[in-house]
Amino acid sequence: MTFCDLALKCVTQLQPYAPGKPIAELERELGISNIVKLASNENPLGPSDKVLATIAESVKDLTRYPDGNGFVLKSALADKYQLDTKQITLGNGSNDVLELIARAFVSPTEEVLFSHYAFAVYPLVTQAIGAKPVIAPARDYGHDLQAMSTLITDKTKLIFIANPNNPTGTYIEAAELEIFIEQVPDTTLVVLDEAYIEYNEQQANSIDWLKKYTNLIITRTFSKAYGLAGLRVGYALSHPDIADLLNRIRQPFNVNSIALVAATEALHDDDYIAIAKQNNDLGMQQLIAGFNELGLNYIPSKGNFITVDVQKNADEVFAALLQLGIIIRPLTNYGLPKHIRVSIGLDVENQRFLEALRVTL
Repeated sequence: MTFCDLALKCVTQLQPYAPGKPIAELERELGISNIVKLASNENPLGPSDKVLATIAESVKDLTRYPDGNGFVLKSALADKYQLDTKQITLGNGSNDVLELIARAFVSPTEEVLFSHYAFAVYPLVTQAIGAKPVIAPARDYGHDLQAMSTLITDKTKLIFIANPNNPTGTYIEAAELEIFIEQVPDTTLVVLDEAYIEYNEQQANSIDWLKKYTNLIITRTFSKAYGLAGLRVGYALSHPDIADLLNRIRQPFNVNSIALVAATEALHDDDYIAIAKQNNDLGMQQLIAGFNELGLNYIPSKGNFITVDVQKNADEVFAALLQLGIIIRPLTNYGLPKHIRVSIGLDVENQRFLEALRVTL
């Protein structure tokens, strides 16, 4: 007998999520420095000066447990979005919240619906709880909401929709998305994953929909535009009864003290978000111009990354770029064997990537 014999079958068959390769790991493997990481959709600007100052001040209190209820951050979020604090669930990154939702509401006899080319965590969470994944065909690398609507049954307990979508960057217009949500039965939860919403100037005020659709859950994060990926803090906005259930299974102190104060400070720093978006817009234009010059097709993106068809084996391109000190994300595991995803970096980082890509191709 092995430990796998003791574990749940849904767990033994699970392939763990593969994060972007860390810079330190590549340095150890190849003995190189001055590495550019454009693999994990991080904000290349780093946290704002205001956030860094707040972090420095908070370090002296590390001997104390964090506020397990996250009162100050919840209050700031409630004020920003004109919600009640009872509608907010905090998580160790938005991934934590996505898992909480699945664990709280989906049984092994029920189904979770999501799109082809959607975020890798959706199938992982579904399999981890032993539920049945239902994958809708994509349309132009994004969500085909009409196709998804035909797959909803009385067993569909949860629907994941990333908008903008990761890893393809596609975006669903507000009118189309609301029509879909309106058609979903009240007994099926719709999770609108908006991890990259701050980068999209055409964003709809989806939070207003919470007043009309009690089965809607919106998840967001401080890991992307706010530049706090290393602190892991995300949140869900929902009906108070949903938040109450999520908080019953949420681990105590799942958001640490530094993350709580840093996120609260970041939430008020609108100037930083404007600068981050400007850097992203300029970097996106820079990469698109480079792809056009190389004759490569790309998927128009509303996030802080872009997916491009490199016209050859993506894993081989990934490996070749590593040798040149550039870390990107091959999308073979998403069913896109010739596509890579590239995060938007600083001007000099984007240029180094384009030069390395030219050599690689």
